[in-house]
Amino acid sequence: MSDREIKTENIKVRSSDIEVDAYLALPSGEGTFPGVVVVQEIFGVNDHIRDVTRRLAAAGYAAIAPAIYQRQAPGFEVGYTSEDIEIGRKYKVQTRASELLADIQGAIDTLKSLPQVKKAEFGCIGFCFGGHVAYLAATLPDIAATASFYGAGIATLTPGGGEPTISRTREIQGTLYAFFGMEDASIPALEVNQIEAELQKYEIPHQIFRYEGADHGFFCDRRASYNPEAATDAWQKVLQLFANLKD
Repeated sequence: MSDREIKTENIKVRSSDIEVDAYLALPSGEGTFPGVVVVQEIFGVNDHIRDVTRRLAAAGYAAIAPAIYQRQAPGFEVGYTSEDIEIGRKYKVQTRASELLADIQGAIDTLKSLPQVKKAEFGCIGFCFGGHVAYLAATLPDIAATASFYGAGIATLTPGGGEPTISRTREIQGTLYAFFGMEDASIPALEVNQIEAELQKYEIPHQIFRYEGADHGFFCDRRASYNPEAATDAWQKVLQLFANLKD
């Protein structure tokens, strides 16, 4: 992470049907910066997601994290206890792909309205459920680079029902990096292979990163499953991916 000064703000973004809370982090100083949307885990826009958003701003990106549980639980954010997981999953199953995509697009449109933000291509990064949502968001025309971290269910379902999210792979127009821990019981190796095969089938620019010994949530330093080696390597790859947005 660079030593760039940043500024943060809690704002609202307009989705298809509601206003959505969002956390915005911008680099300080002159110039314009590429925009990146950060998509939460099931635990809301909590300390970890705000930290990722700030890290991106410090690296030279205008980063925004919309609260994708706004319809289910405004202001929701929790930690990582078993009770927190149960609540977060309850809200997850109430989401719908169309609404999630509208929330991401609303965040992009908000970034476009800011004078500090380049109006061209945008990035998206998501973790856990947000990794699944990021894969969905990769189908949006504005998204040129996507980092999807351990998004469970991509090969088997889509939020709100319907064909699995993997069936939309052909709609991805940018580059996608996907990160998986090979000890993650929620994402069998077979499903990782299916995602990779689908990306290859449709000739989507991509890389799949498999981390041996890493479990679900390996990037989050607030979780017991945090794996510093895998997290450090993955972050460098994320920065490599998003560096193309600066060109």
